[in-house]
Amino acid sequence: MFYKTIIQGRLDFGTEKSFEKAARMYMYRLENYHKSSAIWKEGEIFDEEKLEMSIPRYVGQSSEKVFKNTVSLIAYCAQFALDGAVKAWLIDEGKILHYESIDPQSDKMAVQHYLEGKKLVKEEGKHEEAIEALNKAIEKYDKHAQAYERRAKVNFILQKYHDAARDYDKSLSIDDTNPHAWFGRGKVCLIKEEYKEAIENFDKALKFSVALQPLYWKARRLKSKAHFALKEFDKAAFDLKLFTKRVFTKDNDNYVWKKSGYFNYGKVLIELGEYKEALEWFDKALEAEISPDKIENKIILRFRGIAKQKAGVKEFKKDFQEAAELGDKESKVLLEALA
Repeated sequence: MFYKTIIQGRLDFGTEKSFEKAARMYMYRLENYHKSSAIWKEGEIFDEEKLEMSIPRYVGQSSEKVFKNTVSLIAYCAQFALDGAVKAWLIDEGKILHYESIDPQSDKMAVQHYLEGKKLVKEEGKHEEAIEALNKAIEKYDKHAQAYERRAKVNFILQKYHDAARDYDKSLSIDDTNPHAWFGRGKVCLIKEEYKEAIENFDKALKFSVALQPLYWKARRLKSKAHFALKEFDKAAFDLKLFTKRVFTKDNDNYVWKKSGYFNYGKVLIELGEYKEALEWFDKALEAEISPDKIENKIILRFRGIAKQKAGVKEFKKDFQEAAELGDKESKVLLEALA
């Protein structure tokens, strides 16, 4: 039986010796362990000029056996690499049967320092230690695109936006296919209110990621914010419609942003004059769990009241009154104006 297969990424071997060994072992194991049963049979994914295994994006059909053999071969080659990452999915009618994330794994110091820094990035209060480890990885291999990207993320968390932008630029100068680096640079642009540049970066993040990745939907949501700021409401609506229609599981980073997505989609629809449709999304926002940006129900009620008023729904005052009772000063002003 055949299933949809997506594989993308790169492995950077750094030296001719490591590259040649990886390419040679790929072919040896393909022929002797997997009986030539894999997606790539002639080493065409090896780029001798760049000393890389390069898979910009493969989308096709394969059996479960062929998928597992291919992933096994890539994972084996990863032990010879210094930098990079490969993601692979096997999908049956939208359901993920297998997902693999492959990173270099070896006792090489550049790899070990990077893995330590990558782990520390996720730990509260360990950001300075993370930067120190990532600095060491870069000292060992100054073309470590992943280390620059992770260091940029730490600098962003620490609100060192100039340093974050510098590291994202460096990462992308080495590997311009990393969606995380494009996404991070987009966030820096958003902070700096460089909205057109933010959109360009988020578009790149979308191009180099797939809808199966949480990053893809983070980029959609933040791109809509930049479009809204530029009053490009139709474009913001396009991104938010896709985001709000998507079903996220609770372990997906985007799940907690549903309330925010619903609310912002409603606001965009008001700007587009689609008042009745906006009501549906404000209703959903009121029902959803609190989001990280802590949008309060009193604000949502005010905007729902505005949408009702514009749509000619008589009960709009009730929303203003309820919002005012919850402490929304602007709703009080609206009620006074009506009186």
